[in-house]
Amino acid sequence: MRRILPLSMEEIIRNAAFGVLTALTLIIATATAAQGADEIRFYDWFAPATLRIDYSFAGDSTHQEIAVIEQARLNNWAGRRCHLDSLLIDGNGQVVVTDSASGKVIYRQAFSSLFQEWQTTEEATRKRRAFENVFLVPMPRRTARVTITIRDIHRKPVASESHYVNPRDILIRPISAPREAESSYILRSGSPDSVIDLAFLSEGYAAGEKDKFMTRAREAADAIFAAEPFKSYRSRFNVVAVWMPSADSGVSVPRKDDWRNTAVGSHFDTFYSDRYLTTPNVRRVHDLLAGVPYEHIIILANTETYGGGGIFNSYLLTAADNSLMRPVVVHEFGHSFAGLADEYFYDDGYTTMYPSDTEPWEPNITTLKDFSKKWQDMVPRGTSIPTKPTGKEKYKYTRVGVYEGGGYQSKGVYRPVEECRMKINEAPGFCPVCSRAIVRMIDYYTRP
Repeated sequence: MRRILPLSMEEIIRNAAFGVLTALTLIIATATAAQGADEIRFYDWFAPATLRIDYSFAGDSTHQEIAVIEQARLNNWAGRRCHLDSLLIDGNGQVVVTDSASGKVIYRQAFSSLFQEWQTTEEATRKRRAFENVFLVPMPRRTARVTITIRDIHRKPVASESHYVNPRDILIRPISAPREAESSYILRSGSPDSVIDLAFLSEGYAAGEKDKFMTRAREAADAIFAAEPFKSYRSRFNVVAVWMPSADSGVSVPRKDDWRNTAVGSHFDTFYSDRYLTTPNVRRVHDLLAGVPYEHIIILANTETYGGGGIFNSYLLTAADNSLMRPVVVHEFGHSFAGLADEYFYDDGYTTMYPSDTEPWEPNITTLKDFSKKWQDMVPRGTSIPTKPTGKEKYKYTRVGVYEGGGYQSKGVYRPVEECRMKINEAPGFCPVCSRAIVRMIDYYTRP
């Protein structure tokens, strides 16, 4: 992100009394005016601190409820300082912050959640469950209204919760990292307010396994930044590794009645799927990261068993000791960072997560309902839609078309190329469409 003021001025602002508008605010407004009248100016509306809001999402396949659990404060803001009031992609839900006095939208963030995925399962048709969700927004300088909305598979709002936040509320809890947590940087490209901040967190590593975790964290970071386009944009990222020892080594495997006491309580068999590795303890994850600036979370699990998961703007969790860790962590980062969809599918077309009357929000799949907003401009003239596979190796990864099968569905959902990292681990990297989506997301965070 472009620095709004010289570092020395930022330091002055950070040391100023919280919430007090002084002449420095006018200086900031003047300095940022050149960025354009339509751009929300960070220091006009926000202090350089984080408001963390913990929510409960509850319900079943047809009903949803949202409730605030707690609010907390971190003494830094590592998130974006540009495009504050706009979204690049919609996600399955959105957080919107509105200034109470003016009614102006001053911040938006899109997200997905494990709860919304669970709603598509058979279990959700016969049981109600609640899931933790945590969202980070910049701390408003004055009272603001926060609205969180979740949408169904047709992209229609189905639940919403609004509440007011007074930044001086005495019940906003200041938090810091637990004493046992230690952090060290793997990659440091700039100050947290100028780059995208990734945090690697240890899961299932016992007290004597710190060196093993650090080795895996470096390997995972190397894998991500060996893959284009991340390789070319490496200088726009910081990577910090956060070490938190677990009482037990390894992670839980419920189908084997093997339960471990670990840092964030992750386990396989999420939604009764053998390889789906997640954690229900999202608040605990954020508690452990409170000592470092962070935007995106990568949890490394101490297990050789294949599995993991990535949730857009929530977290990525992967098996760090599996032989396929390198391609898998890149694939899952495509989910959690860029909001990319899975491009693989099943022959029986068992799911309808992407109905034919709705264009998916994910940038790399389409139902052709509104293809003009996807990669239509990248399809060579004369290409048939849908596109038939050529069967030629040299075209499998680069020939952009509209190939049927994606988003777990064999029919009615289409992907950009025959093979991509979002479809198979064996693919050499991301396809042109996914690469463009990633670059756009990097610019969204770092370029006004």
